[in-house]
Amino acid sequence: IQVNMIILSNLTSKSPIFLLTALPGFQAAPAWISIPFCGLYAIALSGNSMILSIVITQHSLHEPMYYLLSMLSATDLGLTVSTMSTTLGVLWFDAREITLDACIIQMFFLHGFAVTESGVLVAMAFDRYVAICNPLRYTTILTNSRIIQMDLLMILHTVVLILPLLLLLKPVIFCRMNVLSHSFCYHSDMIKLACSNTRTNSTCGLANLVFTTGIDIPCIILSYILIIHSVLNTASPVERYKVFSTCLSHIGAVAVFYIPMIILSFVHRYGWSFPKVVHSMMANVYLLLPPVLNPIIYSVKTKQIRKAVLSLLLTK
Repeated sequence: IQVNMIILSNLTSKSPIFLLTALPGFQAAPAWISIPFCGLYAIALSGNSMILSIVITQHSLHEPMYYLLSMLSATDLGLTVSTMSTTLGVLWFDAREITLDACIIQMFFLHGFAVTESGVLVAMAFDRYVAICNPLRYTTILTNSRIIQMDLLMILHTVVLILPLLLLLKPVIFCRMNVLSHSFCYHSDMIKLACSNTRTNSTCGLANLVFTTGIDIPCIILSYILIIHSVLNTASPVERYKVFSTCLSHIGAVAVFYIPMIILSFVHRYGWSFPKVVHSMMANVYLLLPPVLNPIIYSVKTKQIRKAVLSLLLTK
């Protein structure tokens, strides 16, 4: 009855209703499924909040590298909060219905924070390049004002890319049983449910991917090619180890963000025969893995952060 009413509403209303799904095939046991989700959300919120707090309060960490780390933690917090409300709402209260306008708002923050995180990872790669290849000019190149300019540019870049993509959803006609594959609104998932022509939406989505991943990943790879070339030509084996060890945290953050994203893109584009639970699991991995693992990676691999975290925990 609920589904039939939703279909009728979608045929007669300009604001269609969608049904969120926690995990396809596991609707009968939402109580125990919510436990791992709650645990992951708690780790992501506490870990990234701790990193932010440490960078803000510790004067010794007021450097470009840690400013960028704090922005990475802020975007991870944004990603976590963007999906947490609807996911826990579905799991705890079976609150599955969501309007198109609410979906667009959620996607603005969800996709926006994802694009911003990609930009932050590029900025962090540039930071490592300058620190290793041009250390004498590090403080003059990466000044506080330049870091602020980079942050503002990333935010502007995000808004310019995401806003048109989402506004193009408003004229799209949805007239089927609009059951989404996830517990949150995801652009490519919604496009599959459209009844009208979505060629413009798909083209805009592809352009969005090219101007984010298609540019950001080559920039990061180029940075590390230049770093490796510089280190191998000038440093001793011991110095090489020290230099490369300073990059491990950033390499880990890049891996946990881009690998799930690339896999998810392939699953959405080519995995038509895959079970819906695969699509849902990969989307959750993509959005939850970086916020959960990034604070752990930086706390373990970055000496200054590790010391600050230990001192913070031991004083409580």
